[in-house]
Amino acid sequence: MQEFQNSKALVRRFYEELDAASGDEINRVIGQYTADDYLWRGMHPFYEQRGADAVAEVFWKPFRQSFTSIQRRPDVFMAGLADPNVEMGIPGSEWVCCMGHLMGLFDEDWLGIPSSGKMGFLRFVEFNRVADGKIAETALFCDIISVMQQVGLNPLPLQTGAAFITPGPRTHNGLMYEAQEPAEGEKTLALINQMIKDLTSSYMESPEEQLARTWHSDMIWFGPAGIGATYTRERYCEQHQGPFRSHLKDIKYNGHICRMAEGCFGGFFGWANLSMKTAGNFMGLPASDHPTEMRVVDIYRRDGDKLAENWIFIDILHFLYLQKLDVLGRMRGIMRT
Repeated sequence: MQEFQNSKALVRRFYEELDAASGDEINRVIGQYTADDYLWRGMHPFYEQRGADAVAEVFWKPFRQSFTSIQRRPDVFMAGLADPNVEMGIPGSEWVCCMGHLMGLFDEDWLGIPSSGKMGFLRFVEFNRVADGKIAETALFCDIISVMQQVGLNPLPLQTGAAFITPGPRTHNGLMYEAQEPAEGEKTLALINQMIKDLTSSYMESPEEQLARTWHSDMIWFGPAGIGATYTRERYCEQHQGPFRSHLKDIKYNGHICRMAEGCFGGFFGWANLSMKTAGNFMGLPASDHPTEMRVVDIYRRDGDKLAENWIFIDILHFLYLQKLDVLGRMRGIMRT
C-alpha cells in the first residue's frame, strides 16, 4: 500500500504544478515528472505523442490558452496494479487514475469550437502508469463533444440518453488519497471481471436478466456526450444497450491496457477495446462494411456485491472519423460560413 501512496503523491504533485504552470513552464513540469520515453495517448485529434514537449505542444498549451483560470475538480482518485490477466498492457504494472472535470473560463476558441467567455467544463479521466518514480505512460480521455454542447452546438443526431454536466459518485467517497483496505479492491476487481466475462460471452448483448447478476436495479450509466446517461437497468437496456446491439455488428472484444481497482472503485481502458462494423443508424450512421473501433474507459463504483455507478468515456470522434465523418472539420467549415 505504501507503494501506491508514493505514486499517488507523485501524481498529485504533478497535477498541482501543471495546473499552476503557463507557457513553456508547462513543458518543464511535464518533463520533470515523466520518463524520457514517455508515451501519452489522447483522443481524436491528439492521438499518441512521445515525450514531454510533444504532449505540451499538442494538448496542454493549446487547451490552457483557450481555458483560463483552470480548476481541477476530481471526483475519483485511485491507484492499483494492472490485472495479471490484462490483455494488452503490462500485467502487474502500477497505475494512478483520476476522473473529474477541468473547469475554466472558455476565453479562446479550442479545436475550432467557438469560445463562450463563460465557465466551461472538460470532463476527463486520466490513467498514469508509474515506474521508477516517474510517469512512464498516460492515457487521457476527455469529452470534447460535451464542450461543443455547452456552447450550443449539437453536431450529432439526438442522443438516446440524457445530456448534462456529469456528477461524481453518489456516495462522495471516490477521492482515495489515503491507503485503502486491499480486500475491498480485490472484491471490486473480481466483480468487474465477472461483468466483463458475462458481457463478452454474450457478444456484448447484456440482456437485463444477465445484468442483474452484477448490477443494482437502480444502476446509473454516465455515458459520453453523443450517447448520454441512463438510469436503472431497464432504461440502460432501452436507451443504450438496445441501440448498441441493434445497430452495430461483428463486434470483437480486444481487451484492456489497464484494468484495476482500489476500495469500492475500479476501471479500465483499452486502445482499442472493441472493433466492429456499423449495421446502420447507430449515432445516425449508415450501415457500412468499413471496420471501425471504440477506445473506451469505464470507471465503476461497487455498492456491496453489485455495481452501482459507471462513468464511460468513448473516443466517439475517432469512431466517427474512421467512418469518414470528421465532426471537428465539419464544424470548422460551418463556423467559417
